[in-house]
Amino acid sequence: MDAQVREAAGEPAGALVLFHGRGADEYDLYALLDFLDPERRLVGVTPRGPFSFPPGGAHWYAFRAVGYPDPETFLDTYEKVGSWLDEFLQERAIPHDRTVLGGFSMGGVMAYSFSLGAGRPRPAATIALSSFIPTVDGFELDLSHIPPVGIGHGTLDPIIAVEFGRQARKALEDAGASVLYREYPLPHAIDPAFLGELQGWLACVGVPA
Repeated sequence: MDAQVREAAGEPAGALVLFHGRGADEYDLYALLDFLDPERRLVGVTPRGPFSFPPGGAHWYAFRAVGYPDPETFLDTYEKVGSWLDEFLQERAIPHDRTVLGGFSMGGVMAYSFSLGAGRPRPAATIALSSFIPTVDGFELDLSHIPPVGIGHGTLDPIIAVEFGRQARKALEDAGASVLYREYPLPHAIDPAFLGELQGWLACVGVPA
């Protein structure tokens, strides 16, 4: 799988994996690795979605409706990218519980999926920006033993309405998860101020030194 890797400054304390949004690529969130982990304690990696659909760029699955990914392409990605992630961490002797999974938009859906999917190992923490917890035929969630989750969503988002972020927060908190939730007056975008807050949050709940 195509991916950009940013090595840790020394022996990695864990990993930070960021999944890009719809129609972007493995370079799109690469700069956020240094922003979220400025001391480079973690090995960072930004993989590329396996599909290419109009209007271009890489995709994790075919768009069908917000909240409801296309089952065939989603399940194909879930299996293949899940295997890639497991192998990447195993090769570097990094356990899942010292790995942070994050993403924007469609990439946030993948971060949720690999964090909450039934039978998947739990990460140290999850970041979901302008995203939603997916509902897919053939995909089962397990809302037990949820890691800390950071959710950010723009109140003016015309692509994935802020209600999806609110629904995710409620579902996770109802299941007993610790959730850092922020809304901001932006469209479908990442708030730099929230990224700054996530930096400190990750140092506390992600992969402690």
